[in-house]
Amino acid sequence: MKRTSYCGCLNAAHIGSKQTLCGWVNSYRNHGGVLFIDLRDRSGLVQVVVGPESPFFELASTLRNEYVVEITGEVKRRIEGAVNKNIPTGEIEISVENLKLLNTSVPLPFDVEKSREASEETRMKYRYLDLRNPVMVRNLTMRHRIAQAARRYLDGAGFLEVETPVLTRSTPEGARDYLVPSRVHHGQFYALPQSPQMFKQTLMASGVDRYFQLARCFRDEDLRADRQPEHTQIDMEMSFVTIEDIHEIVEGLMKEIFKTAGKELKTPFPKIPFHTAMDLYGSDKPDLRYDLQIKKCGRCFCQDRF
Repeated sequence: MKRTSYCGCLNAAHIGSKQTLCGWVNSYRNHGGVLFIDLRDRSGLVQVVVGPESPFFELASTLRNEYVVEITGEVKRRIEGAVNKNIPTGEIEISVENLKLLNTSVPLPFDVEKSREASEETRMKYRYLDLRNPVMVRNLTMRHRIAQAARRYLDGAGFLEVETPVLTRSTPEGARDYLVPSRVHHGQFYALPQSPQMFKQTLMASGVDRYFQLARCFRDEDLRADRQPEHTQIDMEMSFVTIEDIHEIVEGLMKEIFKTAGKELKTPFPKIPFHTAMDLYGSDKPDLRYDLQIKKCGRCFCQDRF
């Protein structure tokens, strides 16, 4: 058997076709001697049906949650009244013609579909289980699509993606560096980059006038709401441009990124002069959803008013 499709990609258009699927048993039910198995992979769920006349019925009756199986069967339309409109595969089911058990599973520390309710310590300990949760799969998928959208857009805008070194020398920036001891050069250390600043300036001087990368950045500083030891940033640098060019490129990039979430941004973005932002919000990066602006009340307290 060789997989022909992902579970969540099947629909009514595949009715009558024979499909081979691989995945994890999400749930199983025995209804009057007919076994119903929800098979899950990263794309979603599909219902698998094993009748009592099937030569694989005995094997199927031993399946439990998170067992790994490979099945082949015909895609059929569900009977009237059994359609599940809450999932993309809710109109169809797979009638099993071949079933192979690839691996079993011990009882799990938490239900995969409810892993987000477990403590963070437990989820990190069993990270491979937590990543099976549909929420985590959606997060990984969204991150992938954002990265691909950024790459496509910046490539079309004439940027070169250049990977810069992770082991480098220490540079004075906003936080402490993480240091890595050198085995070859005793007593010497590499530093992990807080950002690729030194390297992208080298590229500009070298004539690579438009550079970007999805860069890993490391900063040894205390945790805050917007700070962590490592993060990924879309790092860019341009030569021979004006401020307006930078605004146009970045606004276009953000527009493409938000398209991946089905959001349409209008460009150009509204612009606020620095002094206006400080006067109204007390910050040069104001959250415009906060509608309680700063008001100057000095005139109300002048002595000549009394």
